[in-house]
Formats: sequence, structure tokens, C-alpha cells
Amino acid sequence: MNIAVIGTGYVGLVSGVCFSEIGNQVICVDNNESKVEMLNEGIVPIYEPGLKELMSSNMQAGKLSFTSNIGEAIHQSDIIFIAVGTPSLPNGEANLSYVEQVAVEIGTHLESYKIIVTKSTVPVGTNDRIRDLIRSISSQPFDVASVPEFLREGSAIKDTLNPDRIVIGTSSERAIQTLKKLHRPLTNNLVITDIRSAEMIKYASNAFLATKISFINEISNICEKVGADVTRVAEGMGYDKRIGSSFLKAGIGYGGSCFPKDTQALIQIAGMVDYDFRLLKSVVEVNQDQRMQVIHKLEEAVGSLTGKTIAVWGLAFKPDTDDVRDAPAIDIVQHLVDSGAYVKAYDPIATENFRKEIDMASISWQDTPLHAAQGADALCVLTEWKEFAQVDLHVLAQMMKEPVMIDGRNVYSAEQIQMSAFQYYSVGRPGLTKLEGKAQAII
Repeated sequence: MNIAVIGTGYVGLVSGVCFSEIGNQVICVDNNESKVEMLNEGIVPIYEPGLKELMSSNMQAGKLSFTSNIGEAIHQSDIIFIAVGTPSLPNGEANLSYVEQVAVEIGTHLESYKIIVTKSTVPVGTNDRIRDLIRSISSQPFDVASVPEFLREGSAIKDTLNPDRIVIGTSSERAIQTLKKLHRPLTNNLVITDIRSAEMIKYASNAFLATKISFINEISNICEKVGADVTRVAEGMGYDKRIGSSFLKAGIGYGGSCFPKDTQALIQIAGMVDYDFRLLKSVVEVNQDQRMQVIHKLEEAVGSLTGKTIAVWGLAFKPDTDDVRDAPAIDIVQHLVDSGAYVKAYDPIATENFRKEIDMASISWQDTPLHAAQGADALCVLTEWKEFAQVDLHVLAQMMKEPVMIDGRNVYSAEQIQMSAFQYYSVGRPGLTKLEGKAQAII
């Protein structure tokens, strides 16, 4: 099929590349001409394992191209995917200006029947708005559908090519049959529904996953007080098929481009119909508070942060991505700086993006984990990059001024900690806490 994907951000680029991989002719569109030029040179603007290789092979096969000419892309395509950003407004609502702008462009260039598919995460009722905008401009026939994405950064290629399900929301039988044919090579689990339910499925899914994360983080805080191990608690819970093991890993909270934005947007959607979504508000509050657990433990270990040198490992909101949007590290590093600490920060790939968020004289950017830890009064592990688990803790402790570690992601095992000299704090594992080199007794 001939497909246009408008927007070459995370969702748009991955979707376009994967559609070409399964045999379609794909044109990806972006209004940033320098970005389009870069993409046509085979340069990927985001870090995602396997994306560059897949993009290059499909470009060489002539199945994938990039352009800033939206009219040309619309003319050549049968299906048009809208995959532009919907960032949060100050009040938490989704900013739909980019989506609406694209709808106007589509209406302006529409010359024959097309299926217009919203891939962006949008509030319930947005696709009706898109339909009305296009109809106000063009008399050409078209159908509108919602096919939300459920990919995870760091495993986006796998998630797109091997999805759990594909949700297709539309009232058009013609569009349903075409979109089923397009997605059938990916999975037989096709959920066909009305367009508003499809829009809600996306928000409900992300809100539920965010709730699981905040729930297990609350459990971890209780575990620390009663002497239980949250990793074993989560394991025992996860075997229950009604619960499942995914998103039950305790830590310092969620971040990224989806969960924070989508939870706030759903709270606003509920508020607009006079419903107080108290549960989701608590999820957001818990998530924000969880980030500060690192600071509380750090202050317990070293006292006042003023004048202290604190090493920070991990700046991305999760491993295998350079995305720092709403990363817990942003709040934590900012608090360290505001408290008078000197920060030595390291991340394998996200440092450049992080510096766009925070870049102060009291932060130095290091090129290896050990350089960051050299001479530090304490180390905070904020992202569970695999390389951190492979560091020799004996060598690490010797390089630091004081062997103090706040492991916000439970990177290290009991065996590693027991053999080390670290004063160690993790999340929800009080039995592993070590104070002055001696294991703390379990309550």
C-alpha cells in the first residue's frame, strides 16, 4: 500500500520505517527541512536500537523516503497517518494545534478518496474534530480512523512489528477492511471499535500502567518499613494471571513522553465532563513524590548536601533511549544543585539532551561511570543501564571519597552488595541496606 506518515518524531519515524519493512511504499513528512535532509542522508535523529539499520535497508530498497512536501505525499498515498506531537499545555490538556494544522493541510491537498488515520495520542472527540475540519475545506471523499500506538521506547521496533494488538476505531467499513489488510501481517489480534472508544483505549492503557508503577512504588515504601523485599513481593504478585509481572518494578517513578502527559490529559478529559478522577490524581502525586525518595535517603546517608560532590549515573528516563522528557533525573539533579551540591553526571547517550534541560556551572558532564564517581561523596543510580551492573564495586568504592550509593533502580543484587564496602540504599529492599559497612537487620 502507499502510505504517508506526517510527523517524524518517535512514533512517526518508527511507524513509517516498520510499515516499509512489511512491504509498503512509505513517504514520511516533516516540515523541518533540515531534519528531512538529515533523514534522507540516513541519519537518525533519535536513539532507538535497530532503527538506523532498518531505515537504511528500506531506503536502499526504495520503499522509504522523506519529504517536506506534504501535498506531494498526500497525492501519492492511499492512507495518511497523522503522527505529530500532542504536548501538554500548562493546564495538563493535550495541545492539538499540530494535529489541527495537519488536518487543514490534508483538506487543502485532498484530491481523491483517502483514509486519514490518527496515530498521535489525542483526547476523546479529536477525530470528530479532524473530520469536521477537513469537511469544511474539501468536498472530496475520505474516512477518518483512530489507530493508537502502544510502542515502548527502547523496544519500539519489536513492539511495532510484534504488537499485542492493533486497535482500529472507525465507523467506515471500507476503512476497516483496508486497515485490517494493512495490519494483518503484524498480528491477528485486531480490535475493531468505534472511534471514541479507540481514543479512550490509548489513555486508559497508559493510565493503568502508570497506576501499576505507582502502586508498586507505594508497596516498596511500605516494604522498607516492615522489612519485606519488594522484588519478591512483585514476583509473587506477577505470577497471578489477573495481575501480570509487567510494570511491577519498583524504582523512582515513571517519566518519558507518554505516561506523564497522558495521565495529566486524562485527568483533564475527566474534569471537562465533571468527573473527579481521584485515583489517577493520586497516581501522579505518588510518582512525583517517589523521585524525592532518592534525596531523602541521600540526606540520611551524608547529611547536608551543601558542598558535597554527588555522582549521578543515568539521565534518560529509562535505558536504551536518549529521551529525557520528564525524566526523574531532571527533578533530582535540580534539587541537588539547589541544595548546594556539586554534581558529576554520566549517561551513555542522553547527556546532550539532558544538558538542554539543565546545564549549570555546578554540574560537570563525565564520559565514563568511573570518572563520574571519582572523588564523590555519594553515588545516585537513576537509570538501570546494563553497563552499571557490570561495574566492579570494589574498584568503584575505592575511587569515591565515601562509598555511599543510592540505587534508585535496584540495579545491584544481594551478592554484589554483600561483597562490597558500600553504604547502600535501594528501593523497597531493607534487608540489603548497609550502614557503615554492616547489613541492617530486617525488622
